[in-house]
Amino acid sequence: ASTRNPLYLGSAVLAAGFVIAGHSGWAGLLVAAYFAIFYYAAMRNEESDLHERFGAEFRSYAARVPLFFPWMANRAAGPPPGARVGPQFSWDQYRRNREYKALVGTVAGFALLWLRGWLRMRWGY
Repeated sequence: ASTRNPLYLGSAVLAAGFVIAGHSGWAGLLVAAYFAIFYYAAMRNEESDLHERFGAEFRSYAARVPLFFPWMANRAAGPPPGARVGPQFSWDQYRRNREYKALVGTVAGFALLWLRGWLRMRWGY
């Protein structure tokens, strides 16, 4: 009920963390450009499909819940009817949404940061 794209938001937060940890302005620019171009296009494409499939019901939902940034949510409207309230976790949904790919990407990102630090310590790279 806070963002229509929580997985994209989570990926953006992880990417921002890696950019900050990597201390690279160029990486930051590349990541920002990637997210601005590809994620925005993907979100809008998905929105179009949802408008077609759910019509007025989706338009009502989209009016209450912001596309990406949670602090832009209309808190007064509250959650949509029938929405689950509170933390709910489902391993089945985790597998269905292939969220393990985000875990693999996170581990790979940490491995690259570790390798960069190791190379700097070893050879001054």
